[in-house]
Amino acid sequence: MTKKESFLVNRFKSVGYAFKGAIFLIKTEASIKIQVAIAFVVTIVGFFLNISTTEWILQCFAIALVMSIEGVNTAIEAVADFIHPEHHKKIGIIKDIAAGAVFIAAFFAVIIGLIIYVPKFV
Repeated sequence: MTKKESFLVNRFKSVGYAFKGAIFLIKTEASIKIQVAIAFVVTIVGFFLNISTTEWILQCFAIALVMSIEGVNTAIEAVADFIHPEHHKKIGIIKDIAAGAVFIAAFFAVIIGLIIYVPKFV
């Protein structure tokens, strides 16, 4: 019989697995690399233009949302490819829907960025 690990040990392990997954995502996915670069640029611009606390909250939320949805999209694509490696119309629809979720998040992240930054340049 194996000793059951404590709740705290399990939580630390879960965080470790999540961190490992995030690093893997950043290292292997071109779209996440682009999103990280954009996040870095808007963060630097945010410091330079001294955006408000509310603007920081909105910007951080938008960045987190896009990257999170991109991670979910990547996971969905990996599972779909594992289950059905050959091209299949329904798998294609599933992948398109997941990509569409990323598009929606990214579209509104751009809107948030425009709301924050356009007035500062106009």
